[in-house]
Amino acid sequence: MKNIQSFIVLFALFSGNIAVAQTTDKVVEDFKPSSVNQPGKEYPQVNSERRVRIRIEAPQANKVQLDIGAVKYDLTKDENGVWMGESAPQDEGFHYYQLNIDGASVPDPGTRYFYGAGRWGSGIEIPAHDQEFYALKKVSHGLVSENRYYSDITESWRRCFVYTPPGYHSGKNKRYPVLYLQHGSFEDETGWLNQGHANLILDNLIADNKAVPMIIVMDNGYAFKPQEEQVVSTPTKPAMVFEEVLINEVIPMIDNKFRTINDREQRAIAGLSMGANQTMRIIMNNLDKFAYYGGFSGTANYPGTEEIDVKAFLDGAFADGKTVSERIKVLWLRVGTKEPEVFPKSIGAFRDMLDNQGIDHVYYESKGTVHEWLTWRRSLHDFVPRLFR
Repeated sequence: MKNIQSFIVLFALFSGNIAVAQTTDKVVEDFKPSSVNQPGKEYPQVNSERRVRIRIEAPQANKVQLDIGAVKYDLTKDENGVWMGESAPQDEGFHYYQLNIDGASVPDPGTRYFYGAGRWGSGIEIPAHDQEFYALKKVSHGLVSENRYYSDITESWRRCFVYTPPGYHSGKNKRYPVLYLQHGSFEDETGWLNQGHANLILDNLIADNKAVPMIIVMDNGYAFKPQEEQVVSTPTKPAMVFEEVLINEVIPMIDNKFRTINDREQRAIAGLSMGANQTMRIIMNNLDKFAYYGGFSGTANYPGTEEIDVKAFLDGAFADGKTVSERIKVLWLRVGTKEPEVFPKSIGAFRDMLDNQGIDHVYYESKGTVHEWLTWRRSLHDFVPRLFR
């Protein structure tokens, strides 16, 4: 119960409803429209201080707030019924946010919508100093396809998105390694494309000869058998039946439909937050299928922070450290330096267990980022060049 309560508190932190604030500092007036605004929309805007400015017409409203970064900011109404205001400086990267109008939380009509926090809602980009690695550039681009399939396990239609690298469709015989890449809790299979820019990150790395051309498969980590209670993953219900769907349905489908190299040493798996939890369990249960693992802001002991009993953890999957080191060619972990302490502590406990077992791994920190997409974009950017070498 303690772990579940911790998860609920963390979700409240990420989705808002924690504090109310009003900006009183002098604001630099160099605001520009956000890069993810809907076409022709001037607001929301971001300035050089990384403040977010909102403008919305709501003449009948009595109170309007900007809800971002776990803080609500009061907006001011003018004589024409237009509400405007701005936030305190935000961290670099992508952020979900919403407006609160007379107690109702609604998306901002000025932005494109993204699926996160369990809903389609607003998002904003705070320009990052290192954003070039996920920028849309004049390089050869891969193709992203939407793949529908019927799952006999869930008795439902599902979909995954598949990135094929530049040159895939002009070649006839070349085969490619595959990375299975998973989203986090309250997100879905659109996350790594819309928020994470996984395709652009790969395009740029491949253009710079820093990554092996590969296929990336992004599926929905929520999978339930018929009549099963559809709740978020927790330590007592860590993977639902997604592992079964991935191993028995998705991988065979991808190997049949695309020109893959059907070999464990040409197959990797990675995920963020909940996805890191799921993919850790999947690789350790299926070392005959995968040889590379990436955990972004999470491990299979999330959200636990206590010392790990290696004999009990994942049924003793890490007890034979020598075999694990031989079987997993890259075991990679990363966390943002500003994430809530449960994540660094959880990953720290996991790393201590790896060290005690003599298991090789790579650990990196994303400087100045929280439990958000810039951390995970950086993670993918560092992880991918290590694969299939």
